[in-house]
Amino acid sequence: MAAMQLHWDIFCRVIDNYGDIGVCWRLARQLVDEHGRKVRLWVDDLGSLQSLCPSVDPAKDIQTCQDVEICHWTENSAVDRVSDVVIEAFACELPDWYLTAMSRCPSKPCWINLEYLTAEPWADDCHGMASPHPSLPLVKYFFFPGFSGKTGGLLRESGLFAERDRFATEPTEGRPLEISLFCYDTAPVGALLDAFRDSVHPVVCHVPPGKPLAAVQSHLGGSGPWRHGNVRIRPIPFVPIDEFDRLLWRCDINFVRGEDSFVRAQWAGKPFVWQLYSQDDGAHLTKLEAFLGRYGEGLDAKMQTAIRRMFVAWNLGRNIGLAWEEFVSNRAVIGRHNSNWAEKLAAKPDLASALVNFCASKV
Repeated sequence: MAAMQLHWDIFCRVIDNYGDIGVCWRLARQLVDEHGRKVRLWVDDLGSLQSLCPSVDPAKDIQTCQDVEICHWTENSAVDRVSDVVIEAFACELPDWYLTAMSRCPSKPCWINLEYLTAEPWADDCHGMASPHPSLPLVKYFFFPGFSGKTGGLLRESGLFAERDRFATEPTEGRPLEISLFCYDTAPVGALLDAFRDSVHPVVCHVPPGKPLAAVQSHLGGSGPWRHGNVRIRPIPFVPIDEFDRLLWRCDINFVRGEDSFVRAQWAGKPFVWQLYSQDDGAHLTKLEAFLGRYGEGLDAKMQTAIRRMFVAWNLGRNIGLAWEEFVSNRAVIGRHNSNWAEKLAAKPDLASALVNFCASKV
């Protein structure tokens, strides 16, 4: 049983509200459902996980949901066993009590640092690199999700596309465009809503609570729903993680942020606009350009420019109106491209499968 690495521990600190825990929750479920692993998910913020999985009880330190064991990670946590594979998600740093327990194991676990997603070329070279611990007899491996065959791929459940195709809708002539708006508080939401207002394309914009809705309220006042020229803005409740996928499938264009919703928008096969978490040194813009370089392959210069202008405008808060009109006018071509892009990415191993195979090679 040890040879197949049955038991896995995933450690997650919730930093970006839902992005980190969204990735970890999807990964934990897939390891259980598709690979038969027994997964224990350590998370420091059970409330954020409950938003994604309503059956989670934030008052319980230990519980099981969807066959994943969930442990509240606190300073006073203790471990009764060390798993065969230990995943440190997004450099969250394992607690000392767990590291000590790992170092005492006769057979050392496979220790993975699951990194953030990037399209930058250096990730291809760093994927799988080993990093010996400076004082303990342990080795950590860096595992990079990514878009090339040299990385660990992207999270994708085996039946995702079939389920998507059952729910997805095609645009109907004459009906408003359905748009989802999921963003950080730095997004130029007011400028976007004004672009919707003045657009020749009628829009229905669905806005979840939190930062997106607060930005809309700041611009338009009141609590909604709103009518703003050619756009109707509808507040929607926060939905569990699987319902969020269906929202992306149903909408014609999706504004997404961070990492989890960014990947899910690509699997949706619809036009999307991605907001990155802003960094003072501008590193997020380098990351954006690296993605656009890969994503734009196969498109003519006009389409590449339309996509780039919209993504850059949304991340910098400049020229939203002009960028939106160009983007929305070319949405049919962009949608077909994203559908083809999703199929191209799906031809590579998914992240959970790649992790299982990588760890098995380290036994």
